[in-house]
Amino acid sequence: MIKTVKLDIPEETNCILGQTHFIKSVEDLYEALADSAPAMKFGIAFCEASGPCLVRMEGNDDDLIQIAAKNAMNIGAGHSFIVLMKNGYPINVLNRIKMIPEVCRIFCATANPVEVIVTTTEQGNGILGVIDGFSPRKIEGEQEKKERKEFLRKIGYKL
Repeated sequence: MIKTVKLDIPEETNCILGQTHFIKSVEDLYEALADSAPAMKFGIAFCEASGPCLVRMEGNDDDLIQIAAKNAMNIGAGHSFIVLMKNGYPINVLNRIKMIPEVCRIFCATANPVEVIVTTTEQGNGILGVIDGFSPRKIEGEQEKKERKEFLRKIGYKL
């Protein structure tokens, strides 16, 4: 069976969805986020794939921790993790997360609405992919190119 799970991503919150392979991942993710962006508020949930098969949680914001845990339960895919963050962006932490030895893949890093495509077998759930945001409406023209460049400089990501 294939289904989609819409993630609950609060306003002004970014999300990182990935796959990892070890119970210590939730603590390593916490350390990577806390060390990379000390002012950032975040919640992490990790779906354990063996033993008691719990959703493990960490973070420094109780609301984001609970929402991340709810999203993780709804996805229900072993060894998947979700990070919800405020006052920071995935670009601030993504390389640190990718460098965690047990992280296998990142499905998305976004503030857009996300739908996770999940399949279910007798063994459990697995993530097939994600739908991140919306489909393109047209090809960028000169005005949109100018606006993109101005925006990136305005928020400090380009000189």
